[in-house]
Amino acid sequence: MNPVYPNAPLSAEDVPLQGTPQHMYPGQLHTTTAAGGHNTIVLQAEPPKDHIIWSLCCFLYSNPLCLGLAALIFSIKSRDRKVVGDLEGARHYGATARCLNIAATIIACITVIIVIIVVAVIASQVSSYRYSYGQYGSRNYWK
Repeated sequence: MNPVYPNAPLSAEDVPLQGTPQHMYPGQLHTTTAAGGHNTIVLQAEPPKDHIIWSLCCFLYSNPLCLGLAALIFSIKSRDRKVVGDLEGARHYGATARCLNIAATIIACITVIIVIIVVAVIASQVSSYRYSYGQYGSRNYWK
């Protein structure tokens, strides 16, 4: 901390950087001594998500405009990139798969809602015709 400028940012010379010990695993806490010791936590970046389960569901259950198939392909590419070690490519393919899955899910939900509305309207029309024409479909003129 600079006594003249207490809010000034620290330079690299002011803060000693310590390397991670070679025997540590990601997420392991390292303590040297109880008095004045240094704590080191090694954090590893979260692996990119490939959304493969969501892609499989979109592909098998709805697959509107083949978006489920495209999402499944991008999910598989994302998983392949993750296995190879290209995390940036895996994030890119995973984000594309997520966008395609969102679009496929929205289209499928809207389609289901429209089908429910159409069936309800047709059912109400059929019941109103049955009421006005009688049980057998013709008007009773001989009452």
